[in-house]
Amino acid sequence: MADQFYGLTDTGKQRTNNEDTFIVQLTADSKFIIACVIDGVGGYSGGEVAAALARKAILQRLSKTTGEIIPILIDCFSLANKTILDEKQTNKDHDSMACVATLALIDLEKNQFYYAHVGDTRLYLQRDGSLIKISRDQSFVGYLEDSHRISEEEAMAHPKRNEINKALGFEVNFAKDDGYIETGQSPFLPGDMLLLCSDGLTDMVGATEINAIITDASTLKNKCQQLIDAANAKGGADNITVVLAANNKQPLKFEATMPMASQKKSEPTAAANTVTPSSLKEESRDVPPLKPQTNNTWLVMTLGLLTLAFLAGNVWQYIQNSKTSTVVAQAVYKTDTLSVGPLQIKLEKAIANLQGNLLLLTDTDYASPIKISRTINVMRDTLFIKTKGKIELVADSAFSGAGLTLSQQCRMVMLDSLTMKNFKTGIIAHNNVLLLKNLRFDNCAVAVQNLLMPPANKFISGTMQVLKADSIPVNSK
Repeated sequence: MADQFYGLTDTGKQRTNNEDTFIVQLTADSKFIIACVIDGVGGYSGGEVAAALARKAILQRLSKTTGEIIPILIDCFSLANKTILDEKQTNKDHDSMACVATLALIDLEKNQFYYAHVGDTRLYLQRDGSLIKISRDQSFVGYLEDSHRISEEEAMAHPKRNEINKALGFEVNFAKDDGYIETGQSPFLPGDMLLLCSDGLTDMVGATEINAIITDASTLKNKCQQLIDAANAKGGADNITVVLAANNKQPLKFEATMPMASQKKSEPTAAANTVTPSSLKEESRDVPPLKPQTNNTWLVMTLGLLTLAFLAGNVWQYIQNSKTSTVVAQAVYKTDTLSVGPLQIKLEKAIANLQGNLLLLTDTDYASPIKISRTINVMRDTLFIKTKGKIELVADSAFSGAGLTLSQQCRMVMLDSLTMKNFKTGIIAHNNVLLLKNLRFDNCAVAVQNLLMPPANKFISGTMQVLKADSIPVNSK
């Protein structure tokens, strides 16, 4: 566990007390890393009290971590919320206190993390040199920034940047509101790093500088100190808290897949269960050869007739298969020969030639909807597509394929603030973890088709993720 997690908090340059707190430690059974940042709200003493109460409640609930993880995280926030509300009832000096929090449970054995979030503390995932904001600020300014109506710099300088919509201690029973707590899960791959922080960091230091600091080849302790120093160097207007957790396993390398024709023995698949004339011939090798009966002429004639009938059946089957193959080939040929527009070609080249994992699409580069005339195949290990402005992928009227297909080598793909329109199937994935944020599927018969292809003869465990509609659409028109 050396240098896998570290946390640090600082009062800042302009405050005299610290309303922030954090958790970064192993669970009692050592199965998970707990990473949490809590930012108190409510004046000189109230904010500190709320943050401390929430921290204690979360640790109490996480003393046992059996069962589904997301419900456990929701329980943590529910217990913290109730504890704060109870304190407000008994102590009127703290009747305006509350806190915001981001909590993550990291399962290093399974390379997964789970999170819950309320307020404007933040959760970032860094992978392959790219820093991706996972949580969404539950505030008016956060909504403007996440929907690309204002830039990061404009959000950092906005006079209402600290006005939040949700917090622990605001509502009596927010657990009934499915949208109050933001939750999710994602792969946490070897080489990945999580950053949890309070707004004392992100109001002062931009994402580019944050990423540069945590990419530096130093210890997590040094990185935390550098983040706090950077916020203080720019004014330190608020308390600053940062927590880092890293997956220090060696990154996995993909091995080349052996072509089917060259494999000596392969695992049985669905296709291998189909009975064909060729498979009947293979099976006949194990049957002892018939001994010739020179005196039984009628038997020889019968066997000859059966052989002729068998050969005739093979010829008929070959002709039928040839017809079917011709039809299929013609259908594919017609699809592939649709005229491909310049915007689709531009997008395909941008994905193929991307340096790093983050692709930003802007409405200045794609001023009109991108007409899709052939499936865009994503062949990358990791890809994050974010948009600025209105970006639409629209199926050509003669195109019946999927808009995007994620290959089996994809391990994580996130699509943010994109519209897919008029597709029979919007996205096809293969065992992928696909993260969707602010996506719209207009007139799509199937939004996402996930082709699960587990290994043969293995016990399979996992979670089928659920898509939820946003309460406030990004594009209101």
